Amino acid sequence: MTTRIIEPASGVSTPRPTTLKTLRDMASRGESFACLTCYDATTAKWLERAGVHVLLVGDTAAEVILGQPNTLHMPLEISLALTAAVKRGAPNTVVMGDMPFMSYQASDETALLNAGRFMTEGLADIVKIEADKSFAPLVSKMARAGVPICGHVGSKPQRASLTGGYASSGRTRAQANSVIEDAMALEDAGAVMLLIEATPPEVADAILERTSVPVIGIGAGNRCHGQIVVLQDLLGLTDRQPPFATPVADFGASLKEAAETWVRRVSHGEATSHRYRMRDEPTKE
Repeated sequence: MTTRIIEPASGVSTPRPTTLKTLRDMASRGESFACLTCYDATTAKWLERAGVHVLLVGDTAAEVILGQPNTLHMPLEISLALTAAVKRGAPNTVVMGDMPFMSYQASDETALLNAGRFMTEGLADIVKIEADKSFAPLVSKMARAGVPICGHVGSKPQRASLTGGYASSGRTRAQANSVIEDAMALEDAGAVMLLIEATPPEVADAILERTSVPVIGIGAGNRCHGQIVVLQDLLGLTDRQPPFATPVADFGASLKEAAETWVRRVSHGEATSHRYRMRDEPTKE
């Protein structure tokens, strides 16, 4: 499959296409790759130009885009549309679709069909599911069907209702062993990538030693091959920051200041200096 290159604006260089093979090669060389969540084409365009290797269209869109209280409320159809939008904005970047709650848990048949939709309608390069070792047979079927799968282990936000809220994982020996076993089982089943969320670094280290696929971490220490955070957390747009996502900018305050400036301009009748002018009508003989 040939990657489609979109000609950039004048003065903007076109990045070399990043693929799953690129990420495997980087991981084998010990080179870290950068990942961020993204939910729209315009932002995706600029993140690609910045050199971000992977864009995850996460079910966190339920919270940061749709205003829902948690990720359980991410509609499948919206997730598919946003994933395709991000890929159109960043055609040379690996785009990961995130299968929302109950889009793959009800039955293997439904899961396979929905995973396929992420590849066809969503234009995703890889599909992520929150999974433990009990999902290994499903991952095997997905891999056999040709769907590249990223297995999400450790803390699983879609299961937060079972614990009364978001929580870290792998902090006892038994929990750590369970997370490690999940990761190994998913790779054995055919997962081509793993994501570890909110575990002690020792758990991620053990998974890195026992698996051979690229591993992305979010709050799992610095040794993972890739690192990801929610973009809004990184930019200082959220009111509550996860402890593992230190902002690198204060876009919230900047956005507020820009909006206040606009309000003042409008109130003073200074919204724009441009004027459309009436055309001269041709005279009739």
